[in-house]
Amino acid sequence: MSIRVARLYAPGDLRIEADLAPEAGPGEVVVAIGAGGICGSDLHYFRHGGIGAIRVREPIILGHEAAGTVEALGTGVTGLAIGDRVALNPSNPCGGCDYCLAGAERHCLTMRFRGSAMYLPHEQGFFRDRLVVGAAQCFPVSTEVPMAEAALAEPLAVCRHAMRQAGDLAGRRVLVTGAGPIGALCAALARHYGAAEVVVTDLEDAALDVAGKVGATTLVNVATRPDGLTTYEADKGRFDVTFECSASEAALRSAIACTRPTGTIVQVGLMGETPIPVNQLVAKELRLVGTHRFDVEFGEAVDLINTRALTLGPVVTHSVPVSDAAEAMALAGDRSRVVKVQLAFGLS
Repeated sequence: MSIRVARLYAPGDLRIEADLAPEAGPGEVVVAIGAGGICGSDLHYFRHGGIGAIRVREPIILGHEAAGTVEALGTGVTGLAIGDRVALNPSNPCGGCDYCLAGAERHCLTMRFRGSAMYLPHEQGFFRDRLVVGAAQCFPVSTEVPMAEAALAEPLAVCRHAMRQAGDLAGRRVLVTGAGPIGALCAALARHYGAAEVVVTDLEDAALDVAGKVGATTLVNVATRPDGLTTYEADKGRFDVTFECSASEAALRSAIACTRPTGTIVQVGLMGETPIPVNQLVAKELRLVGTHRFDVEFGEAVDLINTRALTLGPVVTHSVPVSDAAEAMALAGDRSRVVKVQLAFGLS
């Protein structure tokens, strides 16, 4: 039996190719992918052939957000059964470096992360009909959960870790800058963890509409209302916590202006070298903290999905057959219409 894979050769050159069906080895399982989400990093690979210094140097199967169904078990696998629906954790840390031993596996010195071109050979990703994965990377998903929502486990885990960086949100006033998938999920989690107010900004009404459906209390289009956050700058800032998800210098400057003294700004979005008003950061004693991937938060994200604790459906705005993967990539880059685009799998 052959399977389809979405393999990138060069910027814009994403091909749907046939490959051999995989077989599970010891401690592994074969998973039939049901849905796979297109992330910003996938778009960077597709459009530019890399992310910063990380370049695609050999053909790579993209994708690190996925869920599917267990089809076969390798020897020694326990806790999983054929037919189980699972969310797939793309992280595979070494378990033996200083960071892994300290419980910070996300900083593993030799992390193998699915769909990443960091190392040679590249770590092949999830955009294929079937794949072999370690049993420990499979997290069971309830039969009541749509596959599209199960495939949100990875970005939700990213946001769950960002919440941990911010501390207790109960009763807090929260700003989220950027209403893409990560911003929308941060808004949903902030409300879930008790934030009294969640203000979300973006340049596109379509993205803001989704943020409103999943938990935002106030929506501000800073393209049509460039002064929309001015009132929140009063008295040295009104927000206790800001999640900066847009990777925009202007948004980070706004976050510094709107976050109250001793408040916290969690920088979620990735941006290049960026000048910031350090004097304001110092004078207000702001805590500017980064956030990187996740560890135990992947399991916590799956628990949230399984208990239906969050409204997640609106985040997935488009589902496209894997056969049209290149078109799906182009669609995913159109923020005027989409938030999260997923590839739909299933052999005919």
